[in-house]
Amino acid sequence: LATQEKVQGVMVDFTHPDGVYDNTRSAIAYGVRPVVGTTGLSAAQLQDLAEFAEKASTGCLVIPNFSIGMVLLQQAALQASRYFDHLEIIELHHNQKADAPSGTALKTAELLAELGKTFNPAQVSEKETIPGARGGLTAENIRIHSVRLPGLIAHQEVIFGSPGEIYTLRHDTSDRSCYMPGVLLSIRKVTQLQSLVYGLEKIL
Repeated sequence: LATQEKVQGVMVDFTHPDGVYDNTRSAIAYGVRPVVGTTGLSAAQLQDLAEFAEKASTGCLVIPNFSIGMVLLQQAALQASRYFDHLEIIELHHNQKADAPSGTALKTAELLAELGKTFNPAQVSEKETIPGARGGLTAENIRIHSVRLPGLIAHQEVIFGSPGEIYTLRHDTSDRSCYMPGVLLSIRKVTQLQSLVYGLEKIL
């Protein structure tokens, strides 16, 4: 008798931050492999999902951004951060985006933090006359500024500064079709995994 290859279900989630954790956990519980593009998961939720996927031996991909161009920007930022101590991140999205800052900006800051260096050493004692004017401050001491406007899709800048020069990395999305190669790659790869993987760069 001919044997048939077992078909493994894959769930692709582009929903809402309020429901993505429950959606992902339920998929893992039923043996369905999640590919999650919805941002807004907390660090605690990611840790819980990672432990749950590990116990279930079920592959799960959490991808803050499916764009190959964004992966390249983040890798370029890693190289630049070896030579610059001061940087800030600006992310710009459409005004229907529910979470801020974006998962992509948070992921960028996390990647930079893996170098183990301290960014943005204080130069003066700052005072915000309007709360939040300097943006959100991550644990890595990196400022993230979020812009939400109609007409935008998804954009990010990482701006490095040092005496006498500015180095800017920018990625712009003009059409959501740019995400599809990353989505298709993730669907193919998640069936080969037995645990949670966070970030597109881990499967390229």
